[in-house]
Amino acid sequence: MIMVSIPELYAVYQRHSTVCTDTRQLTPGCLFFALKGENFNANRFAGQALEKGAAYAVIDDPACRSDERCLLVPDVLAALQQLAAHHRRQFDIPVIGIGGSNGKTTTKELVAAVLSSHYPCHFTKGNLNNHIGVPLTLLAMPADTEVAVIEMGTNQPGDIDLLCAIARPTHGLLTNIGKEHLEGFGSLEGVKKAEGELYRYLARHRGWVFVNLSEKYLPAMTRRISRRIAYARTETLAVNEKSETIQVMLTGEAPFVEAAFLPDDSEQAVEVQTRLVGRHNFNNAMTAIALGIYFKVPSKKIKAALENYTPANNRSQLLQRGSNTVFLDAYNANPSSMKPALESLHAMAGSRKVAVLGDMLELGEESLKEHEAIVRFAARQKPDVLALVGPEFGRTGFMKCGALHFPDTAAAKKWFDEQKFENSLILIKGSRGMRLEQLLENG
Repeated sequence: MIMVSIPELYAVYQRHSTVCTDTRQLTPGCLFFALKGENFNANRFAGQALEKGAAYAVIDDPACRSDERCLLVPDVLAALQQLAAHHRRQFDIPVIGIGGSNGKTTTKELVAAVLSSHYPCHFTKGNLNNHIGVPLTLLAMPADTEVAVIEMGTNQPGDIDLLCAIARPTHGLLTNIGKEHLEGFGSLEGVKKAEGELYRYLARHRGWVFVNLSEKYLPAMTRRISRRIAYARTETLAVNEKSETIQVMLTGEAPFVEAAFLPDDSEQAVEVQTRLVGRHNFNNAMTAIALGIYFKVPSKKIKAALENYTPANNRSQLLQRGSNTVFLDAYNANPSSMKPALESLHAMAGSRKVAVLGDMLELGEESLKEHEAIVRFAARQKPDVLALVGPEFGRTGFMKCGALHFPDTAAAKKWFDEQKFENSLILIKGSRGMRLEQLLENG
């Protein structure tokens, strides 16, 4: 049986450009890639995919070839990645890679909102930011795209190198460096090295790096990169002074972040009132402003794009539940993101404050130490109620800090429903695996 080459596969893709990897989400005429994992082998469903309407199925097991519409490749995942890289090479456009420990998805959404207001812009949907998601994002890129924004996640060294080889970013940025996925990275230095793969790729390929000078580690990590666009938070906007650094001013944060910036073509400051909660979201908005200025998006469009953006998907959402205001940030959590969320709760106006914190996952050997540090930090913010959820928080000395503890989200929900909170400001934050958004579900 003859193997299909990438150019041959690309010719098929050009006729059937919708790519699917799940038989439950097939669309008629799509190109189905039969991926394998530890607990599944989609080769076995290739025939089913064709019966459901797929035009072709890409497989790597000859025994699963049901008819001539099954295209055999040496490895389906590698073929998906190589096909995406081939498609990417057809575009001579700016491709912006976004990495970092915290805020990648929000920053990507904000940058995409700003750039989409002025250009045909393609960007990562949701958080399809891994070795499968990035190829799928690229293969969904329309022919008229003028700029692309690609989110890049990493759990272990080498992940970003692989994604860069596929996406070939011309520009890029890291949101920040924090204590994330320590099981895979081992230490903060390991995080720097792994996330820094984006910087090193751009430096090798004469790409441009955007760097937030207000972030702790990023200036040092980029000091030897010649093609660098700097931006930073400033206390005042110097109208009559030209600076090589794009400056953005934090003008308010209660409860929503407000900012001001000077466009290149004016001495009149532009004020932006976002719907982003918490000072930590200022950096995300500032990044979008900086890229908007660099890519010459008119200031009115930058302002409108940021003001019209509403957080969703359990990220930095401010929700009203009866007389209570809920700050829901239950999509991800690590020590570097947990502290700013607690600080935001402390800074927000409210007579009664409740913090419900779920375990921070994938911290490896540092888990107990980091959870104990967060318990102490949370207690210093003096919420009226501090509730901890999950086995990792259960290992800490939470009782010394007057905190409540629940072994899992189901137990926490039972308690939460019984409290009948009124006129309270409630922070709910934890790792995705904790699914703390279930606290707000009915029933």
